[in-house]
Amino acid sequence: MKNGVKENSQVVQKKKVVIIAMSGRMMMDFVGPSDVFTTTNLFLKRSGLAEGYEVHIAAPTANKLIVTGSGADISCHLSAVEIRSRIDTLIISNYESEDSIPEDYDPFYKWLSKRTDKTTRRIASVCAGTFALAKAGLINNRKVTTHWTLNEILQQSYPQLIVDTNPFYTKDGHIYTSGGVSSGIDLALAMVEEDYGKDVAIQVARELVVYLYRPGNQSQFGSLLPSVERTGLSQKLRKWVLENLTESLDVKRIADHLNMSPRNFTRVFHKQTGMPPAKFVEKVRVEQARKLLEDTDSTLENVSETCGFGALSSMRRTFLRLLNTTPSDYRRAFRSTLNDLGLGEHYPINVNYIDHTDNH
Repeated sequence: MKNGVKENSQVVQKKKVVIIAMSGRMMMDFVGPSDVFTTTNLFLKRSGLAEGYEVHIAAPTANKLIVTGSGADISCHLSAVEIRSRIDTLIISNYESEDSIPEDYDPFYKWLSKRTDKTTRRIASVCAGTFALAKAGLINNRKVTTHWTLNEILQQSYPQLIVDTNPFYTKDGHIYTSGGVSSGIDLALAMVEEDYGKDVAIQVARELVVYLYRPGNQSQFGSLLPSVERTGLSQKLRKWVLENLTESLDVKRIADHLNMSPRNFTRVFHKQTGMPPAKFVEKVRVEQARKLLEDTDSTLENVSETCGFGALSSMRRTFLRLLNTTPSDYRRAFRSTLNDLGLGEHYPINVNYIDHTDNH
């Protein structure tokens, strides 16, 4: 070890990292991981070691142009299909939608499908990039993740996959997948730790002002009820449940409200939503608690009572089980704004801008 850095035969050789930036998406998907690897090089240099990564951002198409949704298009030096050499780490950043011109991407997917663990040590995806790996046939029967909003469509489109959108990133063999947008940074840091040890990864995380291990999981960011709102019974029930959260909402009480028998209600509700009524009520309680924690200064005890959890310990256990975080940690993560930090007077967010040009 030298300054906490692993010393082995691989350290003195640059690891070739190729990030394929799919068009039409956010730049953070590919710029975030790239910054992690290039920042790592700085710390390795300071430790007296050769740079660890040779980073390339490549386009999936022959014209080498990346059209982003962030107000800037990028001209790359490389097209993915030009790369014939061995790649240490290949990362597919996001996914080009199916309505793109098929012939533009056929060569890329043919190239990608031939990338195996023999030619590429690690193959990874950021956000919806999991779809590209699936389309290329690289992740059949593997455990993967993607952005939390894409869980159902990925599982339906590729039923052979084992989809879990709770973690920020997953590893199955030489395949790595990460969740939404900034999760690519989490994954890249994990790769740095895998290559050069925890000390280097921590220094890089500190430099970028991010967590090395982010607390919680993707469930914190998305609704626990992503699809049931489109179904009949849940639409009827949600407003009523919210108005009666402090009550004991067992199956009989809910069925009576709908003028249905408990047995028939349970059967129909489960068929429509894929979950039992009790689970639905629990998730509605959590969703309302999240809103109160984000938008109000109510005490944790009041939030727990208002949402029908009763004792605070009950709400805490439910948050840990469903969101992998505590109510207090959730509030700290999602409540803070400039006003909360006492900066509102100096840096106002809501400013009425008056354009005086019409007066001249």
